[in-house]
Amino acid sequence: MHAVGISRQTGTPAVRTAVVWDVLSAVLAERMAATGRERLDIVDAGGGTGGFAVPLADLGHAVTVVDPSPDSLAALERRAAEAGVEVRALQGDAADLGELLPAGGTDLVLCHSVLEYVEDPIGAVRAMAGLLREGGVISVLAANPLAAALHRSIAGRFDEARQVLDDPEGRWGDRDPTPRRFGREALERLLTATGFAPGEVHGVRVFADLVPSRLLDGEPGAGRALVALEQAAAAHPVLRDIATQLHVLGHR
Repeated sequence: MHAVGISRQTGTPAVRTAVVWDVLSAVLAERMAATGRERLDIVDAGGGTGGFAVPLADLGHAVTVVDPSPDSLAALERRAAEAGVEVRALQGDAADLGELLPAGGTDLVLCHSVLEYVEDPIGAVRAMAGLLREGGVISVLAANPLAAALHRSIAGRFDEARQVLDDPEGRWGDRDPTPRRFGREALERLLTATGFAPGEVHGVRVFADLVPSRLLDGEPGAGRALVALEQAAAAHPVLRDIATQLHVLGHR
């Protein structure tokens, strides 16, 4: 069994996901203690190629990935086979969850980088809520509009940066590949509207997307130092709100 959030190749915590894994590790421990079960039932909605699903299966949990892309699911199955774990793969959209999986049979639902793209975010979260057992948890990870404005300004796209701040969907223009983004308050409202009690919001990739890769590649220990910085900044009341992504748990 491999440590969650640690690169198999380098032994370094994955900078872009370390904060999320910190939170998920705590959730898993709490849920196992509450249920008395060591093997939890987890659904990764839009889980793609298994970046979260395979490590969770490696920890011994029963993981199902639902994703609309057959190519992504094929890559997931290859990754799971290489890791020597079993992950159930189902093709479908977030709106299909109630038809694909039984109600009330899941401990944890991952909704990572999904709400930006679905036609009906509230409907999608309600479908995920229907899968959860009493006391279950949803993990939501979504793109942050303030970070988009910051990144456009750094690129010299000042008009686009301003557009992000003015646009209700947090988009910088018609060519923006992300249909919508969610600030902290918007995520909290979304979870509340769908019957969840939102937990603390954490910033993900506060610094990671601003640091040139050559600095990480050329300095021994730089990766671990950046992970430590990200972990320290994740709940900072100012730095959190400029992170590339925001992460929040919803409790049933």
